[in-house]
Formats: sequence, structure tokens, C-alpha cells
Amino acid sequence: MTIQEQIQGYINSQPELKRNDMQELHNIIVELIPECQLWFLDGKNSENKTVSNPNIGYGSYTMQYADGKTRDFYQIGMSANTTGISIYIMNIGDKAYLAKTYGDKIGKASVTGYCIKFKTLKDINIEILKAAILNGLKE
Repeated sequence: MTIQEQIQGYINSQPELKRNDMQELHNIIVELIPECQLWFLDGKNSENKTVSNPNIGYGSYTMQYADGKTRDFYQIGMSANTTGISIYIMNIGDKAYLAKTYGDKIGKASVTGYCIKFKTLKDINIEILKAAILNGLKE
């Protein structure tokens, strides 16, 4: 199964309203960064135990761990959660930046160090989300 097929299967497995929002977001992100590397993480560790929600990833950067090791990872991520959708902007050094820059403008969303979490697309300003995503690619 290709990554694109895994992504589509994950989106299609969601309840209708969340599925429609995730499909729209997926289309928006791919349109914003058309040449990006796509990722799909099923949320399972090497022992096949579920350790996180599945994630769709876009783009690529080298993540640096505290012990000096590095790993390639996605720059932008999307995941369904129990109450809605999370967008992850991974390559941000200042953990207060997202909340300071977009928290007041984005609408009904929880904005933390690298995550923007919201219930539905209609609850947020999509143009502000696009700006946050594009800014995350520049870091």
C-alpha cells in the first residue's frame, strides 16, 4: 500500500464531518506545498503497540535530539483526536511562538508549543492556519 493510499484510508476511516474537514485540510496543505514529502505514521511502535494517534506528515527536516542523534521527520503533521483535529508544526524553536503569533487570531482553537487543536474547520480562520503552516516551513 502506498503512502497516499494509507493517508486516504486514514482520512476515510474518520466520521463524516471530521473526514470532510481532514480531506479539505489535506488538500489545502498539498496545495500550499505541492512538492512536499508525504508521511504516514500509523501510531504503532516497533512492537506493534499503539503509542499515538496515526499522523499524516508533510515536508521533511532533520530533528535533533538532546543526545546529539538526528532523525528525519515531517515539518507539518495532521491527526484526528477525540474532539477534533490537531495540526502539528514541528520545526519551531521558540515554544511560545505559535500561541503568541496565532493564538488570538485563529479562532476557537487550543494553541500550544507546536500544536493547533480545533474541533472543526468552521471554528477557525483557515487563512491564519495557512500562514502558520507556511511559517513553520521557513523555520
